[in-house]
Amino acid sequence: MTIALPGTETTAVQPVDRPVERKGGAKGGKSGKAGPVTYTLLTLTALVSIFPLYWTLVAGSHTNAEIAATPPPFLPNASLFDNFKLALEQAPIGKAILNSILVAGSITVGTVLFCTLAGFAFAKLQFRGKGLLLALVIGTMMVPTQLSVIPLFMMIADLQWVNQLQAVILPTLVSAFGVFFMRQFLISALPNELLEAGRVDGASTFRIFWSIVVPVARPAMAVLAMLTFLTAWNEFFWPLIALTTANPTVQVALAGLGSGYVPQRSVIMAGTLLGTLPVLIVFTILGKQIVGGIMQGAVKG
Repeated sequence: MTIALPGTETTAVQPVDRPVERKGGAKGGKSGKAGPVTYTLLTLTALVSIFPLYWTLVAGSHTNAEIAATPPPFLPNASLFDNFKLALEQAPIGKAILNSILVAGSITVGTVLFCTLAGFAFAKLQFRGKGLLLALVIGTMMVPTQLSVIPLFMMIADLQWVNQLQAVILPTLVSAFGVFFMRQFLISALPNELLEAGRVDGASTFRIFWSIVVPVARPAMAVLAMLTFLTAWNEFFWPLIALTTANPTVQVALAGLGSGYVPQRSVIMAGTLLGTLPVLIVFTILGKQIVGGIMQGAVKG
C-alpha cells in the first residue's frame, strides 16, 4: 500500500502482521485443569491438617485408660458428652468462651480500624516526621513481650483493671505488624489519582478514607481481621497474668482442666474441643467471604 501526499515523495507502508490467536490456551492447548497428582497432594495435605482436630475429638470421647491402650481408639464414642459435662464442672468454660468472643472481637475491630487508619497515613499522607514515626512503630516489633509485662501490670493495677476484660483488650488494640501490613498494601493498591479526585470533589480526609480507602483495602482488612482474631483467641500469656480463674478467657480456663496427680487427658481434650468450636463455626460461616475478599484483591492488584 502506498500513500502519496502533495509535494512529497511516495511512501510505502508495510502491512502489519497480526498475531494469530491459537485456540485451546497456552502450552499446546492444555486447559490448565488440575491432574490426579495435584488432587492427591491436596487430599493428603487436608488429611494431615484435619487429623489433630479429629484426634482431639477421639481422645475427648474416651477415658484415660482407653487412650493409653494399645492400639489406641480411632473412632469417637458417646462418652464425649460426659467429658463435656466434666469439663464444664471443672472450669467456667461457658463464661470463658463468652469472654474470649468479646475480647477477640473487640481486639479485631480495633486493630483493623486503627491499623488501616495508620497504614493509610503512612502510605499516602505527607507530614513531618513520617519516616521516624514509621521506624519507631516497626522497632516495637523487635521488643519481646515479656519486657513490657511488669510496667503494663503496674499500670492496670493503678487503674484498678486487674481481673477485668479491658486489661486484656486495650493494650492490644493496635499492632505494629497491622500498621506495617496495611501500609504496604495501600502503597501498591491505592492509586494517588483516586485521592486527588476525591480532594478535587471537595471531600475531607475522613470522607476519602471511608469512601475510597476502605473499599480498596477491604481484602487486606479481611486478612488482618482473620490473623488478629486467631491471635487474640489463642493468647495465653497476658490473660493468665491480668485475669483470674473467676473471670477467664478460653485459654486460661483450659489451663485449669484435668488437674490432679494423674492428668485427665480426656477431659482436657473435651474442653479443648469446646474452646475450638466457636472458631470453627465462625470460619465455616465467613470462610467464603474472607477467601472471596482475598481473591478479589488479588485480581484487582
